[in-house]
Amino acid sequence: MAQVHPSGTGPARAVRRRVRGPVRALLAMLLTALVVGGAVPYMSGGGRSYLSYLVLAEQEDAAGAALAGVEARAAGGQVVQEYPQIGAVLAYATWAFADRVRARPGIAAVGATRTAPVVGPPRALDGAGDFTAGTGRGGRSSADRRENSTVTVPDPVERDAWNLTMVGASGTGTGDSSAQQNRPAGPAPEALRKVLVAVLDSGVDDTHPDLRAAVDPKASASCADGRPDARTGAWRPDPGVGEGGHGTHVAGIVGAARDGHGVIGVAPGVRIAAVRLLGPLGQYYAENIVCGMLWAADHGAKAINNSYFADPWKYNCPEDRDQAALIAAVGRAAAYAQRKGAVVVASAGNDGQDLGAARTDERSPNDRVSGPAQSRYLGTECIRLPGELPGVVTVSAVNRDGQPSSYTNYGRGRISLAAPGGDPDGGSQGAIVSDWPGGQYAALAGTSMAAAHVTGAVAVAAALHPDYDSGRLAALLATAAAAGCPPGPYACGGRQFFGAGMLVLPR
Repeated sequence: MAQVHPSGTGPARAVRRRVRGPVRALLAMLLTALVVGGAVPYMSGGGRSYLSYLVLAEQEDAAGAALAGVEARAAGGQVVQEYPQIGAVLAYATWAFADRVRARPGIAAVGATRTAPVVGPPRALDGAGDFTAGTGRGGRSSADRRENSTVTVPDPVERDAWNLTMVGASGTGTGDSSAQQNRPAGPAPEALRKVLVAVLDSGVDDTHPDLRAAVDPKASASCADGRPDARTGAWRPDPGVGEGGHGTHVAGIVGAARDGHGVIGVAPGVRIAAVRLLGPLGQYYAENIVCGMLWAADHGAKAINNSYFADPWKYNCPEDRDQAALIAAVGRAAAYAQRKGAVVVASAGNDGQDLGAARTDERSPNDRVSGPAQSRYLGTECIRLPGELPGVVTVSAVNRDGQPSSYTNYGRGRISLAAPGGDPDGGSQGAIVSDWPGGQYAALAGTSMAAAHVTGAVAVAAALHPDYDSGRLAALLATAAAAGCPPGPYACGGRQFFGAGMLVLPR
């Protein structure tokens, strides 16, 4: 059965990004018990409860990060990671910490990144915290795991890839039309091999046959607790955390090898930096995102794929001081990546909501251990992170007939491009078939999949135009998409579903 991944909720049958209701509450209580028992990697806090905080200095550089660290420690916080690229630090502290630091000169913002406390900061880890780790290419060790919660499909043997045909990719079993045959060839594998893209997600199984040659271990890491960890295999999915196969599926869409087996990616031959964000408690916290963005940017990624939303708030509102700090921190990281030459790509979400209108959020905070979610009535100032940040290429989903998928978020001025996301009820013929851990394949649907197509297209554009910066690469995709804009009342005339238009690979 096809599943909508959860960059939000989708139609009634769509699989949600998080476990629901009583099951969710039970899982949260079990996870809390694991934390207390020491199974989750947090240090003992002497019986106290800690939250994680991002502390941002007014000065967005190494000097700012140093100041943020000094003030955080002076207020009783334990600094576990500095982000000198953006003038910020990650600290763990007790409840009164934020107000003390906010009052200090030179501090721009402080925000708790979670609502559920832990028993202490993450344990010390040899080698963690170094953004300069990893240069060139290196070896990898084997790791066997499989995800049992998703129905897998037989090896597609590179056939019936309707999604690739839709965006103009060549070399698939369905690409036998005269238009496809006459399409100019894309960049050579040698040119794509010079391009690095980053998949920030739940982790990537680089032992999958389609991805063995694609994942660059020296550009890959885990940021699952806000610290870059480049130890061998740290970027792979955590077998103890749900939805761990999602990142492997996304990576396959981006760059699975053309080898006669499995699937073909949009940009076969591209190098992939696998950056695991999904932490041991099953959350994409803001510090994980900041760490991943900075790691990818510093390792030369030309595109950064973000098929998730920031936890614990589905939408972050600037009138809340904690959430304002999270917006600022992730915004600084995304802007840094753009300045370094990366196109930041993000899924629009699977809630079927108009991002340009007032809306409700009945699921936040999603890291709570008990009680119902808040019912929040949100204005247009509340944004989804990182998809609604300035300059981010935000991607909506279409199904096989080219119409907006029922689950996709939309909004005039909020969507950059549309791309194939598939139908959650369409099986292997209507969803997107891609790689799954353990050498398997799965059919999923969602804006997560749509974003991955755009990331692959950025790789193609960068291989064709290696001198282009992030702005020119994004503009090239927008121009090509406008030419591929389908007619009709729900298409590009209104722009709310398609933005500039339908993704078409540049040639």
